[in-house]
Amino acid sequence: MKFKRKLILLLFLIALLVVSIYVLPGFIPFYDHYIFYPFQSFRIIVFGWLPISIGDVLYVSGGVGLLVTIIKWIYFIAKFSANKTRLAASVLNTINTVLFVYCLFIIGWGANYEKPPLREYWGLAIPAQEDRAERRKTDSLALIAFDQFLVDKLNSSAQNYHPLPFTEINKRAKAYYRACTDSKVRMYGLDIKRSLFGYYMERMAIDGYYNPFTGEGQVKSSLPAFMMPFVVCHEMAHQAGIAAEGDANLMAYAVGTATDDISFNYSAYLNIWLYTNSRLFRRDSVTAKQFEAQLNKLTTAHIDTLEQLSKKYNNEVSRYGTELYDGYLKMQNQKEGIRSYGNVASSAWQLELQRKNGKVGVISVP
Repeated sequence: MKFKRKLILLLFLIALLVVSIYVLPGFIPFYDHYIFYPFQSFRIIVFGWLPISIGDVLYVSGGVGLLVTIIKWIYFIAKFSANKTRLAASVLNTINTVLFVYCLFIIGWGANYEKPPLREYWGLAIPAQEDRAERRKTDSLALIAFDQFLVDKLNSSAQNYHPLPFTEINKRAKAYYRACTDSKVRMYGLDIKRSLFGYYMERMAIDGYYNPFTGEGQVKSSLPAFMMPFVVCHEMAHQAGIAAEGDANLMAYAVGTATDDISFNYSAYLNIWLYTNSRLFRRDSVTAKQFEAQLNKLTTAHIDTLEQLSKKYNNEVSRYGTELYDGYLKMQNQKEGIRSYGNVASSAWQLELQRKNGKVGVISVP
């Protein structure tokens, strides 16, 4: 009878997931206002005051549970004739657990992947050009113009830049989201913590991550201070309901450059310059190197620091982690996978052009 109930639960969870795939896109406004926004704020009110990440603790518990399950399966298989019923029940329990957790993921945050791209929401979409060669030329010219813009901004802001401690960055980032955006969770749903997995995040080349089950955002403790403001704003974008990585980068850039805080300005310009110059390098390495040569000594030193860290943690674990996350993003309809992070280059330039034309106001969060 218990086995039958497990099968019924399995069929119910599968049906729920199938229905969500086809129905959810039309209910995003309802989901945002009546499920995600209140749930995100509630989670931060409950967990935000704790000094450690409850999400990290849950992941550790889940890992221990998975290890125990695998050990049980090995034992059941070794004595298959006496334990085949128990093995079947355990496998079914595991499948149901995975499906249930995935349902929680969708309810807690994953449904946000169904939102339209932020560039469309902000009216930054570039008109499509049928001629591929012309489109590539237009994109290259935009990259060159934006690279020069960012180099100029970095050289001017570096003169007054000073690093901030993590607690101050977290405090200011929350204040800037409240002052500069209309996010529905800006009052109670934003807060970033240091991760308990900092050591492992370093080796997997991860700067920060958002936990969709507890609503917490985490960053690694060893992240350089000049990178921290942008990464914190990026993770807060996820807390605000922006799922796509390129969109979270765009929001972090918009918030980081909407204030007169030099530390946040500098971090935003530097992070987006890294994406922009990298894309330009693949098309025109000579011009990209010329722009890099124009950078001030402080920024050059910061880039050297990042290159040294990249070499230090360039290993099989980080490459495997990148491939795994690339697959996850593609499962969530992010067709470019890990490359979607770099899409911010063209969108951020369109944002600057929009600002240049006088379209400046409260940053709207979908």
